[in-house]
Amino acid sequence: MADPSAPLIVLIPHNLGKAEASRRLRSGIGRLQESFAGKLSVIDEAWNEDHLDFRVTVLGQAANGTIDIAEDKVRLAVQLPQFLMFLAAKARALVERQGRLMLDKK
Repeated sequence: MADPSAPLIVLIPHNLGKAEASRRLRSGIGRLQESFAGKLSVIDEAWNEDHLDFRVTVLGQAANGTIDIAEDKVRLAVQLPQFLMFLAAKARALVERQGRLMLDKK
C-alpha cells in the first residue's frame, strides 16, 4: 500500500522543448479552472521560470503541489489531503490526460 504522506507524482513526457511546454501549461491552467469549475479552484500559483508552486482546492479540500518543466517531460507532485487519498488513482489518470491534452503537438 502506498505511503499516505507521499505526494502523488505524475510524469508527462513531451517533445515540445521547455519554452513551448511552459507556454502551453501556463495558458492551460486557466482553462482547467473553467473546465472543472465547482470541483477545482486555484488558490495560489507562483511561477519561478519553469517551476510552479501552487495551492488548490479539490472538492473543497486544500492541496499543495509543484510542477517542474524540463525539455522532455513535466513533473507534477501534489500532496493530497487524507480525504482525497482514495481518489489518488483517478487523480493520476485525470492529471495525465489533461497534461497530455495541453502538451500534444498541434
